[in-house]
Amino acid sequence: MPVARRHIRLAALLTVLAAGSAGVLAVAQGQESAADRAAAGPRTPQTPALGASTTGGSVLQIVAHPDDDLFFMNPDLVRSVLAGTAVTTTYLTSGEADGINQAGGNLKDPAQPADHAAYAEARQNGIRSAYAQMATGDRTSAWKRTSIPTAGGGFAEVDVLVAKPEINLVWLQMREAGSIGADRPESMRGLWDGRIPALGSQLTSGTPVRQSFTYTKDQAVATIAGILERYKPTTIRMQDPTPGKFPKDGKITDHQDHMYGARFAQAAAERYAAVADRPHFSVQNYLGYLNSALPHVLDPATVETKLGFLKTYAWMDRENHCGSPAGCGDRKVAAKPTGRDWVHSMRYSRGDHTSWLTEGRAGRLWAFSVLDGHMAFWTRTGPQAEWAGPTLMPGSGIDPGASAATLPDGRVAVLGTRTVLGERPQDYRREVVYAVQSAPDGPFEAWQSLGTPEAADQDGTSAISAPAVAVGPDGKVTAYVRDSARTLRASEQQPDGGFGPWARLGGEDLQSDPVTATDAAGRRHVYATTAGTVVAWIQPSPAAPLLGPFPTQLPPTTVPLTATPDGEGVRLWFRRPDSGTVRTALVTASGTTAPHISTVTEAGGRAGYGAVSVAGRLLSGRAESGTAGTSAVGGPPSWNESRMLYAGAPASILEPAGAATTIVLGLDAELHVTSTLPTKDPTRPTHTTWRPAIRP
Repeated sequence: MPVARRHIRLAALLTVLAAGSAGVLAVAQGQESAADRAAAGPRTPQTPALGASTTGGSVLQIVAHPDDDLFFMNPDLVRSVLAGTAVTTTYLTSGEADGINQAGGNLKDPAQPADHAAYAEARQNGIRSAYAQMATGDRTSAWKRTSIPTAGGGFAEVDVLVAKPEINLVWLQMREAGSIGADRPESMRGLWDGRIPALGSQLTSGTPVRQSFTYTKDQAVATIAGILERYKPTTIRMQDPTPGKFPKDGKITDHQDHMYGARFAQAAAERYAAVADRPHFSVQNYLGYLNSALPHVLDPATVETKLGFLKTYAWMDRENHCGSPAGCGDRKVAAKPTGRDWVHSMRYSRGDHTSWLTEGRAGRLWAFSVLDGHMAFWTRTGPQAEWAGPTLMPGSGIDPGASAATLPDGRVAVLGTRTVLGERPQDYRREVVYAVQSAPDGPFEAWQSLGTPEAADQDGTSAISAPAVAVGPDGKVTAYVRDSARTLRASEQQPDGGFGPWARLGGEDLQSDPVTATDAAGRRHVYATTAGTVVAWIQPSPAAPLLGPFPTQLPPTTVPLTATPDGEGVRLWFRRPDSGTVRTALVTASGTTAPHISTVTEAGGRAGYGAVSVAGRLLSGRAESGTAGTSAVGGPPSWNESRMLYAGAPASILEPAGAATTIVLGLDAELHVTSTLPTKDPTRPTHTTWRPAIRP
C-alpha cells in the first residue's frame, strides 16, 4: 500500500478512535441527522455524571518472537496505538533463528554469513520501524534504548519511542528454539519441561545490555512477572498456551516457542495477580499458525494496512534508514510478508463468545468475565438501578471466557475453564469448572470441577474450548466442549449435583466454541463451526437425546458463532470471510433427519471481526475500526461506532420493557454498557452512548 494512501486510512481510523461523538459512524456516515433523531424516538435515560466511554487503560503484549505481534495481534495492536493507549510489547526471545538475514524466493538476496547477534538486531530494527510507523507515520522516528535489571537476575532492553513515550518495547533476549517443532532442549520448551536447568541469553549486536545471563524456569517466570509489575497493564495479550495438535501426525499446530512462551506468560500473570498495588487486568489469547488453515477474517482494506506494517518490518526497500550495520529489518519475511496467509486473519483463541450475560430473578442482570485470573461478576437489580461490581469469586487460574445460565428456580450458574499449572510439567491441565448460587440472588458456592475430556496434556496440549451451557426443564445443567481431537463432548449433571463422564457426540474438525439455544418447542440445539461450514446437533423432541452431527451446508464462516432462539427454530449469526459482514440463517428442526436451513442473508454490520451479540433487532460487535459498534438487523450494512476498543466479545439481552442492553469489557478492565430502546422503524434503532457501568 503506498505510504500516502496508508496515511489517509490511518487518519480516518484515528478520527473514529479519538474524535467525534460516540454512537456515530464517523467518516463513513458523518454525524447523526435530524431525520435520524426523529425516527429514533425517545432516548434511553443516561446518568449525566458518567461520561461517554472511550478507550482507556493500558496494554501489555507478551510474544515469543519479533513479528508475532505483527502477524497475530494486528489489527488490535495498531488500533490500540492509534487510540493513544499505553502499549508495551515484551519479546521473550531474540528470534535469532539460523542467524542469516537473507530473503529467499524471488528476491534472492546475496548470500549472507550466519551472525545470530546481528540478525536478532536486524529484527529489532524492523520492529522499531514498524511501531514508529504505526504510532507516528514515520518509520525513522527515534527511540531511546536502555538496559534494566530484571526480577529474575538478568537484564532486559527497554526501548521508548521518543515522540510517543507511551509506546515501549521490552526485549528479554532469551534464546529461541530455532525450530517450529523439532526436539530442541535448549529452548523455552526444554526449560518448562525441566530438561535443562537454565536457558541462556542471545544478546543482539546493538543492545545496551552488556552482560550475558541465564534464567531458571522460576527466574524466567519472575522476570515476566516483574515486567507486568513495572507496567501494571489492564489488558494482557499473549499467545495460545494450548494450541492443540494435528490429528494425523500429532504435531503441535503452532510454533513451540509460541505455546511455551504463553505458558510462561500464564505463570507470570498468576504470580503478578498476587501483587497488591495494581489495577484489575484481563487476558486475551491469540491464535497463531492455525490461522493459515482457516477462512480469512479481515476485510481487504484492513489487510492492506496490516501488510504495510509487515513490509516495513521486512525492510523491503533495503535503504539503510536506521543506520545499523546489522540491517533495518527481517529479510526472511521480505520474501513473503503475508506469512502463510496470516496477514488475512486475527483470531482470539479464547473468550470470543457472547454467553456471559444472563437475566436472573425479577429482571436482575448478571454479567461475568475474568479479572486477575478470577471469575468476576457485576449485577444490576433493575432497569433503573445502577450496576454493582466487580466481585471476584474465590479460586484462581480461571481462563478467559465465561458462560452463564439461569436455572428454573432463579439461581444463576457460571461455567468456565481453569488452568492448573501444577508442580511438575506433566501436571499442567485445563479443566471445566462450575459454580452456582446457593439461593436466588445469594452467594456463589465453591467451584466444582467437571474434569476434562483429555487424558493428559501431552495428548493434545489440553486444547479444550470454553464450555457452552444448557439447562433442562428439570434444572439439570449440561456442559458442551470441543476437545483437542476437535470433536464435541458433553457432561450432564447428575441427581446428586455432580457431573457425569464426558460423553462423545462426534463431529470432526470443530474449530469454534460450541453454542447452544433452545427453540420454542423446547428442543435443544448445539452448533459448532468447522473450517468449511457449520454442523448441528438437535433434539428431535424436548426429552430426547441430541441427534447429530447434522450437516447444514452453510458456507464458511470466520469461526465465531452465535445462536439465538427464533420462533420454532434457532437463528445463527456469523461473519463472512474476507469481509466481516454479519450474516444469518434460521435452522429449523426436522425430527430425526437433517434440519431445514433458510437462505443465508446479510444482517448488517459491514466489516469488523469477532463474535457478534444479538438482542431483539440490535446487533453488537467489533466494527470496522475495531471499536464497539451496534447495527440494526436488516438495516443499512454499517455500524454505529463508539470510540471504545474492548476485549473479547460483547453480550446483550432483551429486557422485558423492550430495551436491548449490551455490555463489553473495555481495555481498561471495566464494564461498559449501552441500552437501545425499540422504535417505530426497527431498522433504525436509537443511537445511545456507551457508558462505564460503574461510577468512578
